[in-house]
Amino acid sequence: MAAMAAVAAAGVTGMVMPLSSSSTPSSIWGSGGTKSIGAFTGSAAGLCSRNSVLRRASPSQSVARSQHNGRGTATKALDSSTPHLAAASSTVLSADGLSSLPVATKTVPSDAVPHEYQGHIGDVTSNEQTVSITVVGASGDLAKKKIFPALFALYYEGCLPKHFTIFGYARSKMTDEELRDMISGTLTCRIDQRENCGDKTEKFLERCFYHSGQYSSEENFRQLDAELKKHEGGRVANRLFYLSIPPNIFVDVARSASRGSSSSRGWTRVIVEKPFGRDSESSAELTRGLKQYLSEEQIYRIDHYLGKELVENLSILRFSNLVFEPLWSRQYIRNVQLIFSEDFGTEGRGGYFDNYGIIRDIMQNHLLQILALFAMEPPVSLDAEDIRNEKVKVLRSMRPVHIEDVVTGQYKGHTRGGVHYPAYTDDKTVPNNSLTPTFAAAALFIDNARWDGVPFLMKAGKALHRKGAEIRVQFRHVPGNLYKRSFGTDLDQATNELVIRVQPDEAIYLKINNKVPGLGMRLDRSTLNLHYADRYSHEIPDAYERLLLDAIEGERRLFIRSDELDAAWSLFTPLLKELEEKKVAPELYPYGSRGPVGAHYLAAKYHVRWGDMNAEVRPSK
Repeated sequence: MAAMAAVAAAGVTGMVMPLSSSSTPSSIWGSGGTKSIGAFTGSAAGLCSRNSVLRRASPSQSVARSQHNGRGTATKALDSSTPHLAAASSTVLSADGLSSLPVATKTVPSDAVPHEYQGHIGDVTSNEQTVSITVVGASGDLAKKKIFPALFALYYEGCLPKHFTIFGYARSKMTDEELRDMISGTLTCRIDQRENCGDKTEKFLERCFYHSGQYSSEENFRQLDAELKKHEGGRVANRLFYLSIPPNIFVDVARSASRGSSSSRGWTRVIVEKPFGRDSESSAELTRGLKQYLSEEQIYRIDHYLGKELVENLSILRFSNLVFEPLWSRQYIRNVQLIFSEDFGTEGRGGYFDNYGIIRDIMQNHLLQILALFAMEPPVSLDAEDIRNEKVKVLRSMRPVHIEDVVTGQYKGHTRGGVHYPAYTDDKTVPNNSLTPTFAAAALFIDNARWDGVPFLMKAGKALHRKGAEIRVQFRHVPGNLYKRSFGTDLDQATNELVIRVQPDEAIYLKINNKVPGLGMRLDRSTLNLHYADRYSHEIPDAYERLLLDAIEGERRLFIRSDELDAAWSLFTPLLKELEEKKVAPELYPYGSRGPVGAHYLAAKYHVRWGDMNAEVRPSK
């Protein structure tokens, strides 16, 4: 660090630092709010296929905003270890850290930089920014299979800024080369853009580094800070930490990183993976722990389902098409179904899953978040807070889930086609007497003027007959239907239905009734279909790509706010406690079946018939 301090003290061509000598060392995290975002000089955002445009501020605003830490305290300049820095700046903060005054600058020849750091620093200009992304838990499956590939995809599409660095952090001992070898096999280029794939991969891996350390060690994170600064090279350093680790060590990492490797001039943001606790109490405790070291604006609670293309398309479908918004209410909609289905079991993850179960793992977060987006009132604007305010209103209008409106199940062993499929309790990591549900169906209700009396039916399960996730909107019967005789006694067959298939084989289609061509009067049911693979040639980005880019840009609308989380847990916590206290035994269903029979009785209770995912693997063109 002595050499680095000498570099900083000597100055670098175009390097920007406040001249204030009154700055004091601070480990408080920089602001994570959207207003702290400055322009990434040289960003390729305009080339990104998503057409993302980073919000830009004037140079004085960029520095002033990034120096405000969200708690009313101005943080100090680039390197808190060298308060005597004499580098010049074009901007100096006033006492409140919110305004700026122009001051003189000086230029120092680049050959003043020691040779060993020139490769890290590069040419630095006024207010030039960089992003350092640290994947905490880099040796885990999520990091290898999702996070690193998503970061590479963003780089390949030109969505990352010109200056960025990626660090893996974990307890495992590993070199930079070993990290690169580990993740290189998971990096793939877009199917429709395979040119220069090898070169892109190599250049991306050159930006990936590794630092080993304990999650609770402030000293290890201070060492990480020193490594990050080598690569940031005097630029305004923005830092993103992705916590791909178990929730029981979130707070340890937040404490260690905030005291050891926070950004002193740019923003610092932290992405937190679910599960966010097991119930209201544990979730609130986790939130309190994180907020000891982070502001709410810095915490990005990720639910990757909100980053899926068809989920993000929900508000566009509804609010930009006049044909749908007038129908989006109890007057025309009979029921809404949110269905999640996996065709495999726990696959050796039973030990983890048994601590949570399908309700906590899927319903309380993925499906409930989709429900809130679907049912919310039109927001005042597309601003993140306006959208999240409307989602919270929906959640607070919902009735707590009652046990009589829930069916739970657990898959049992089954032999089909000469192949034996194991039961949930056959997993060696699962207790033999486990009552943890691998399937659940529930009826939920929103007590407001728009949705009063409309059942929202959720169904989620493992080891079912097929894999998929979809939203099904079943409309009411046509009053006084002139053609009801043509449909026989089952008017449900004549009901219009809007289906939004989230995955796989993404599609939006509307079931309508029409006349079969000919001289007779025979009716048929057809689909008006937007099948994404047929309509669009580009590969759909993974949800993690969208959410990582949003976090870098400070876009928060697809991340979960703390009051949202509280409202969500308040709906399910009483149910979960009752199931566990009464030791309710789940209904057994065969591996590869459609789930427990009880789910159909629950739907029939509210005059609903579950949509058949199996019959509609892909609608006709």
